[in-house]
Amino acid sequence: MENKLNIGVVGAGSFSAFAVHAFLKIEGVQIIAATDINKQNAMQFAKTFNAIVSDDISSLLQNEQIDLIYIATPPFLHYRQSKMALLAGKHVICEKPAALKTREAEELAFLAASNELLYVVNLMQRYNPMYEIVSKIINRKVLGNFLHGFFENYASDENLKAEHWFWDETKSGGIFIEHGVHFFDMFSGWLGKGVVLNALTLKRSDNIRIIDRAQATLMYKDGTVNFYHGFDQPMILDRQEMRLLFERGEITLYEWIPVKMKLHGLLTHKQLKYIQDITGRSEIIYKGEVQTKNKKVTGRFKEIIFDKEITLELVNENGKQKTYEQLLINMLVDQWNWIKDHDHKRIIEDSNAVESLSLAEQATMISKKINYS
Repeated sequence: MENKLNIGVVGAGSFSAFAVHAFLKIEGVQIIAATDINKQNAMQFAKTFNAIVSDDISSLLQNEQIDLIYIATPPFLHYRQSKMALLAGKHVICEKPAALKTREAEELAFLAASNELLYVVNLMQRYNPMYEIVSKIINRKVLGNFLHGFFENYASDENLKAEHWFWDETKSGGIFIEHGVHFFDMFSGWLGKGVVLNALTLKRSDNIRIIDRAQATLMYKDGTVNFYHGFDQPMILDRQEMRLLFERGEITLYEWIPVKMKLHGLLTHKQLKYIQDITGRSEIIYKGEVQTKNKKVTGRFKEIIFDKEITLELVNENGKQKTYEQLLINMLVDQWNWIKDHDHKRIIEDSNAVESLSLAEQATMISKKINYS
């Protein structure tokens, strides 16, 4: 596997095809075989990527050419299929979530470690350059201490028909588990370990079965973060926003894969230079007259010295789809480097899958006690 990585695919849907298109841009990656419960999908997928069709996951795992299994099936299948692949001696990259239960994810992580195999869930958000920029700002305390944050997810349900597995909690795990793990993982990466304080879910008034909104509040070391997920918008209105508030300003990110960032704050010349260095090209808007002397204000009974009040905007010109593709490429390269050298420090590991699922499961359990119709 120094020069070639042969992949077997479980689940030949549209997202799987999107991910594989990205994977194949990495030199040495090859798709060997695919399987899907829908045989027509599997055949079309295999034709597109010059692969063979396996009748089922068992026959696919018997293929000795395959090094790594990529799993892109509904969540309720992830635990069983990942376990089968690991027991067959294959490395595993699985779409989120790892499983429907934290104990199942822990078992998979233990099984992989015991056999020196790769096991990771595709929490690719940490590969986004904007994620890294925010991390650096937090770690350097450029804007002071963190106080509060939120993630508002106004998502579309236009392609989620009433019979879709997404609405069936026995198959998806519910909104926190199926979707929320991405954002629990992001904020944990920025702020450290979180604790779920409260959570609730809301059903559609015209459908007793469908839960389309979920809300949770988590406590981190220095402050709280509110997470809201609603799946009730037309596609044209699908939008997301997340914000982190600090003592000296705030950072706002837009889209569920952030492609735009706005920073507003009180900065010294040195801090502004650091921001410019880590963001590269960015538009800076100065509020009022450019200051030539330090200004002093107070907040939280502390003196704040700054040179300029600025608003900085950073936009990824590649857009969401190309950015998403690059995150997938970055993720696979990172994981393949670990396969080749176990001393390689990965950006995401099996612990990310376990910890994000644990928070999602906690939020789900609390929400069942406070479930409003």
